[in-house]
Amino acid sequence: MSTSPAESLGFEFVDAALESRVRAGLEAVERALRDSSQSEAAFVTEAAQHVMAAGGKRFRPLLVLLAAEFGPSPSATEVVDSAVVVELTHVATLYHDDVMDEAALRRGASTANARWDNSVAILTGDWLFARASDLVASLGPEAVRIQARTFGRLVEGQIRETLGVTEGQDPLAHYLSVVADKTGSLIATSALFGARFAGASEEIQETLRAFGEEIGAAFQLADDILDVTSESGQSGKTPGTDLREGVPTLPVLIFRAQADSTDPVDARLLELLDSDLTDDARLAETLAVLREHPSLRQAEDDVRRRADEARKLLEDLPVGSARTALESLCDLVVTRSV
Repeated sequence: MSTSPAESLGFEFVDAALESRVRAGLEAVERALRDSSQSEAAFVTEAAQHVMAAGGKRFRPLLVLLAAEFGPSPSATEVVDSAVVVELTHVATLYHDDVMDEAALRRGASTANARWDNSVAILTGDWLFARASDLVASLGPEAVRIQARTFGRLVEGQIRETLGVTEGQDPLAHYLSVVADKTGSLIATSALFGARFAGASEEIQETLRAFGEEIGAAFQLADDILDVTSESGQSGKTPGTDLREGVPTLPVLIFRAQADSTDPVDARLLELLDSDLTDDARLAETLAVLREHPSLRQAEDDVRRRADEARKLLEDLPVGSARTALESLCDLVVTRSV
């Protein structure tokens, strides 16, 4: 049996029947993603499938399918369609993010902006958003409204990230609000869509939406920690990439909020963080100091706390294999980062 995107996350099923249903759903999503990214213009198809061809965890479609297990119709066509909507939306944001970050690589392959140019990457992202909008329209007015509000949060989060911290604003609070909007919002919608289109009750829909919001933020913050702690290849990107590019992350923001400039270790780390970390030796020293610093432990504790909060929300759901699977996702988020 071939490796599924879920397995690339390190996720393992404990129920064979659930695994079979979810695998079938993910395969249907993959087929639909390929179909949705086809254009009469060959170049548009090539550009639109560029990022998808590099692979991906498919975390959002996985969550759609697991959330659908709490409704009477988990295999409804609309469930797969909504999974495609959220993944198309996610992939579209990657094209725009790579332009704004001036990134040259994603998942080990050249980004669209590096292979072609910024205009092609931006327009391709726009085209994928249009494809997602076309598909969500078939799911009804409320789905369109949910998608529009989610998209609004995605854009607002990106704007706040681009503008940066305003005078007098707490940098950590600012960053967490960006994470909530840029990552948590779409993952929350993934869980909501799965439950909604499988026919789950409104109470279950809301519980799963809240779960998605919490686990989505935890998932992103776990990636922040992986940027510091991982060995090459473990996280899908080179360790220290965020540091090298000057991207603020949870461990660094926690450190800066508490740094004591009279402490020799803190003083050196501040000096390093404010220096040019494109230098390999300086980056290696920064990673070594951060890995031993208490701020990293605090960041790990924050991810654990968020995963625990997500797990508590699951207590309101019916006991069964689907709930166990979501609990496993909480465990996965923690074990990925610590």
